[in-house]
Amino acid sequence: MTDRGFDLDARLAERERAGLRRHLRPAESVAARTRFADDPRGGAPDYGEGRLVFASNSYLGLADDRRVQRAAELAARSVGTGAGASRLVTGDTGLHRALERDLADCKGTERALVFSSGYAANVGTIEALSPDVVFSDELNHASIVDGCRVGAEETVIYDHADPADLRERMAARAADARGDGSETDEDWLVVTDTVFSMDGDVAPLDGICDAAEEFGAWVMVDEAHATGLFGDGGGVVQREGLADRVDVQLGTLSKALASQGGYVAGDEALVEYLLNAARSFVFSTGLAPPAVGAARESLRIARETSRADRLWDTVEDLRAGLEAMGYDVRGETQVLPVMVGDRDDALELGDRLADLGVVAPAIRPPTVPEGTARIRVAPMATHTETEVDRCLDAFETAGREVGLL
Repeated sequence: MTDRGFDLDARLAERERAGLRRHLRPAESVAARTRFADDPRGGAPDYGEGRLVFASNSYLGLADDRRVQRAAELAARSVGTGAGASRLVTGDTGLHRALERDLADCKGTERALVFSSGYAANVGTIEALSPDVVFSDELNHASIVDGCRVGAEETVIYDHADPADLRERMAARAADARGDGSETDEDWLVVTDTVFSMDGDVAPLDGICDAAEEFGAWVMVDEAHATGLFGDGGGVVQREGLADRVDVQLGTLSKALASQGGYVAGDEALVEYLLNAARSFVFSTGLAPPAVGAARESLRIARETSRADRLWDTVEDLRAGLEAMGYDVRGETQVLPVMVGDRDDALELGDRLADLGVVAPAIRPPTVPEGTARIRVAPMATHTETEVDRCLDAFETAGREVGLL
C-alpha cells in the first residue's frame, strides 16, 4: 500500500540543513532582564544565568508592572478566569465593553471590537469584508497575508511604503476592470502595517490615503507595533491625525499593552457587521477577563503617563551608540534593525551577544530578504541607563569578535 502520510522527521531534517529549524527556549519571566532555559521537552526548565532582553515586543515594559498585574487579578476575581463561551453566547461582559469603549475613544472611532488575537482580527476582518481586490504592502505581516489568502478574490502587492506604486497598480487594475469603459463596482481594500516589525519604518499613511481616495477604496491599517506608543496611546493614525481617513484601524493588545488579544476600531456599521460576520470572532471564546483587565490598565498607563517618552529616550541612546560604533541601524521607531547582511554572520553575532548576556537574536531569510540578515533590537521603557550601556558594550565586543567592526 502507498504510504500517504507525512514524513515530518524528513521535513525537520531539511529545516535543520537549511538553518531554519527553531527551538523553544522558556523564559523565567517577561521582564527586561530574565533567565532562559533550553527546551525541557515537558520537564521543569533548568534556568541559567540572567540576561538582558532586547528582543521583546513589550515596548513599555508593562508585562510585569504591578498595576497591570493587579488589574488582571481583579478581573479574574470579579469576572472569572475565562469568558467561558463566544461573546455572542454568554462570553460578553461589562469588562469587555469597557475596554472597547476605551479603545474607541483612544482611536477616535465610534466603536471597537476585541478579538482573541491580532492574527484573528486580521484574518477575520478581511474574510468578513470579502473584498474583490486587496492592495497589500509587500512587507505586510503574515496575518494580513493569510487574511488575503482566505478572504480576497484577488491580491495585488505594491512596493513597500510606496504610494506612487500603489496608485499605478490601482490605475492598472481599474483599466482592466473597466474594459468596456464603464465604471467598476468592485470593492477595493488597501491594507498596510503602520510600523513594520522587521524594518522599524513607518508607512506613509497620508499618501496611501490619497491614493485610496482617488479610486474610492477603503483603507485598513494594522497598528500592532504602534498601539500605545504614538498619539495619546493610539498609534500612527492618531499621530498623523488621519482617523477620519482610515476606515479600519486594527491592532494588538499583546505588545505595548502587555496583554493578549487584538482589536478593530471603526464606525458603528463596521463593528456591528464584524461581530456578525467575522468567523474568528463568532466562533471563538471571548478574550479571557484577566487579559481584558490587563490591557485596559496598560492603555490607561500609556495614555496618562510619560512611559512612552522614556522608551523614545532609550531608543535614541541605543541608536546613537550603535551608529557611533559603525553599525548600520535602520528604521525610525522603537524597532532598531542592526543590518549585518550575511546570514551566518548575523547568527554568529546573535550567539555572541547571548554569550555576553544580551538577548537580541538574528533575523534571517526567509523572514527577511536574502542578503539583509540583521539583529532586531527592541528596547523597553524599563531598561536602565546601565542596562543600555551593557547592551552597547556587548554589541561592540561581539561585533569585533565576529569581524563586523
